[in-house]
Amino acid sequence: MHPWCVQAEDNVVELRRDREAPVTPSSFDELFVDHHDRLYRALYFVTGSREDAEELMQDAFLKLWERWDSIRKIDDPVAWLFRVSLNGFRMRKRRAAVAVRRLMPIPVQRDPYDDIELNEDIRRMLLGLTPRQRAALVLTEIFDFSSKQAAGILGIRPATVRALASQGRAALRAP
Repeated sequence: MHPWCVQAEDNVVELRRDREAPVTPSSFDELFVDHHDRLYRALYFVTGSREDAEELMQDAFLKLWERWDSIRKIDDPVAWLFRVSLNGFRMRKRRAAVAVRRLMPIPVQRDPYDDIELNEDIRRMLLGLTPRQRAALVLTEIFDFSSKQAAGILGIRPATVRALASQGRAALRAP
C-alpha cells in the first residue's frame, strides 16, 4: 500500500495528511519518532522511489543530528528537515543530469540548409573584397596553402600574399 494511504473500515483507501504545528522537540529521538514517517511519505511522493525517499530522509536526520547542539538556532526543525531533504533530492537530480550529459553527449543534428546559408553568406562577404584579396584569403584560409605556395599560384611574392590576406581580413571585420 502507498505510504500516503490508510485502510479505512469499509476497505476504502484514503490519503491521509498529518499536519502539525511546528514545535521544538525536547530530544532528537522524540523528533525522529514524531516526524520520520511524514518526511518519508513526502519524499516518497516527490521521488517516486522508496529507496531514494529512505536515503534522503536518513541524510536529513543525520544532518540535523550533527547540529543538534545548536537546535535552538533553527526556528522550525521539521521545516528544516523537509528543506534539507528536498534540496538533497534536487542536487541528486542535477548531478545525475550532468553525469548523463558527460556519458552520453547529445549529437547535434546539422541542418543541411544551414550550410547552404553559411556558404552563401561567406560568398557574399568575399565578393565585397578586391579580387586579389579574395584570392589570397581563399588560398591561405580555406585551402590552407602557405603564403609561399599561394604566391606561386598567383604569380606574386609571399609578402604580397600575406599583405593581401591581412587587408582582406580587416575588410571583413569592418562594419
